[in-house]
Formats: sequence, structure tokens, C-alpha cells
Amino acid sequence: MPDLRIGVLGSGGRGGLAQHAHRPSEGSRVVACCDLSDKVLEKNKKDYGPETTLTRKLSEFLKVPLDAVFVCTPDFLHDEHALAVLDAGPALYLEKPMAITIEGCDRILQKASEKKARLFVGHNMRYMNIIRRMRELIQQGAIGDVKSIWCRHFISYGGDAYFRDWHSERKFATGLLLQKAAHDIDVMHWLADAYTTRVAAFGNLAVYGDLPRREPDQPGYIGFKAEHWPPKSLRGFSPKIDVEDQSVVIMNMEKGILGSYAQCHFTPDACRNYTVIGTEGRLENIGDAPDSPIFVWNRRKDGFRMIGDEVHRGEDIPSGGHGGADPLIVAEFLDFVRTGKSTAATPYAARMAVATGYQATMSLRDGGRPLDVPPAPGNE
Repeated sequence: MPDLRIGVLGSGGRGGLAQHAHRPSEGSRVVACCDLSDKVLEKNKKDYGPETTLTRKLSEFLKVPLDAVFVCTPDFLHDEHALAVLDAGPALYLEKPMAITIEGCDRILQKASEKKARLFVGHNMRYMNIIRRMRELIQQGAIGDVKSIWCRHFISYGGDAYFRDWHSERKFATGLLLQKAAHDIDVMHWLADAYTTRVAAFGNLAVYGDLPRREPDQPGYIGFKAEHWPPKSLRGFSPKIDVEDQSVVIMNMEKGILGSYAQCHFTPDACRNYTVIGTEGRLENIGDAPDSPIFVWNRRKDGFRMIGDEVHRGEDIPSGGHGGADPLIVAEFLDFVRTGKSTAATPYAARMAVATGYQATMSLRDGGRPLDVPPAPGNE
């Protein structure tokens, strides 16, 4: 079987994901990289070999014969770059979020339909060990029929990441209820087996809005340092910040399920905590590491028990980014390219995560006005 020829558009940063696809003589190899950074392209040459096509120009990149492309450019370029790749013909791995607007997502879905293309969106939390185990327990009936699902997301690294680069501006990200929460919203939809139909949200810029900024021509520090604490002692933030650093969303979902999502970017710790309540019990995780505990409470008591009646953990999985999810999601994408078989992450689910986050953002900027979450055209 000849190797699939892989290209990487946006080959720095998250583009490093494609290293899991570089298996010369074993089924796939990276043969072309496109990035604006000469430093990144030089690293690509070392990672993938001197024969790799390296370019700063999209037009040159798309002239290379390719079977599949990873698009890992910044979010605000996903729409443009996805459409260009789909027009060119290769199968597409599009990093999440699909786009930063509902309209952008729908353009991508329409183009993929017209081209009969193989489109895959990289919602890698569906490949995390603990998320899969939670879904498995729910589907096995551990808590009965799901009626409520909540998520709290503590983000200790917000001040070291999202408020020091393009993420801090609406025109590049829409907001962190889309950019960051798309992961969590997609997981909530997957665990509940239901999409959001209506949202209302509140949020504000509580901490980072008044802190010292760097000059526009000064590079920002992007990375986590434990000593960067407390937030109000720091400086060097983005010259422009107009996205919220905390938010709360109420979600009306299909099947009569209610959901809530809370996100905060100035906590001392980092944790994703999902709570799923059904007709026969409650399920909750503490953290999203592969060996994090999943508690199930299914015995009645007039009081609180910190440890569930049952304690579950996922099985050991291979090492890799995002708790082992990255190699798994790449492997499934490559299999999808070859066979077209169904995948855990789907384009429509990715679109609905964006649509929910987008409408929640519009709601909080309009005083919490409830807004419907529209299905994609053709899926009404």
C-alpha cells in the first residue's frame, strides 16, 4: 500500500499534530508544509526530511500532489483555508473550532458536500480516555436517561495565553465561549447525545481588561509559568482585549435536557469538571487526565458523599498529546481518508459546537437575551 501524501498548512504550533501521521513506508508521510515562519519551516525540514516541500505561499502548497491536508492555522483563517483545500481536492483535517462564525461553518459544510469531500474536524476530546469512558458508562445505563449536564472549566493559564495574542480580540476569535468552549460544548453534546437548541448567557471582562498592556510592536509571552500569579500583578497583555474572561451559559437541549456551562480564565488551578444527572444517578469526573476518577452516585442519601458509590477509571492508553488523544485522532483520520468509515468526531457536531458558542456569545453581549441555535441548512 503506497503512503498517503500528507500536507500541513500552519505547520507550527498545533501543526505538530501531523508528526503522528509521518510514518514513511508504514502508510503515510508528510511531504509538504506551509507556514509564515522560517524557523518553523526549518524545523519541519528536520522533522520530515530534506525532500519535504517547504513554502510560505498557499498557492504553491496546493500545487503539491496531496492525499490529505491538516489545516492548523489560527481560527480566523479556518474558513478561507478549508475552502481552498476542499477546492483543491485532498481530504481535510480541520483543527477545531471549525470556524469563528456559524456562516463560516456552513460555507465549509456546503463546499464539502459539493465536492463530495472527506472532511474531518479535530475535536480531539472525543478521543480522550476519560471522555470515552464517561460516554460508555452513560450509554450502558449507569445513570438512567440523561436529563441534566453541567460543565465547569477552570483555566489557570488564561493570562499566559488567551489574553496575550490574537485570542484577545473579537475579530479574530469571536470570543472564548466559542474558541475555548467549543471543546466542552462538543463533549456535552456527545455525552448527552443531544444538541443545544437555545441559549442565554452572561459574561464580562472582570480581570484582564485593566492590566498593563504591551506595545503593538512588542512580542507577547505565550506559555505557562506557575510564578505568573496573581493575575493583577502581571503586565505585558495584548494591546487590545475585548473578549470576556468569565462567562456562564444556560442551555436548552434536545430531548428536554438542560445544560449549563461556566468558564473562568483567572483561576489558580486548571480543571474540566462535567456533571451528568440522569433518572437513576449522577456521574462526575474530576479532571481530564487518562487516570482521572469518574464517580457514579446511584444510591439515595439525605446528605453529600464526596466519593461516589462507584469509582471508574479509563484503561491505560499510549502516550501522546492531550492525554493520548492526539495519536488516536490522527489514526482515525488517516483511516477515514483511506476507507471513508464513520468517525467519532463529525463535521456536523463540530458545526453545532460553534453555533452554540457563537449564539451564547451574542447573548451575553446583548444582556443575556435568549437566542435559538440554528441547525445547519438542510438539517432543519
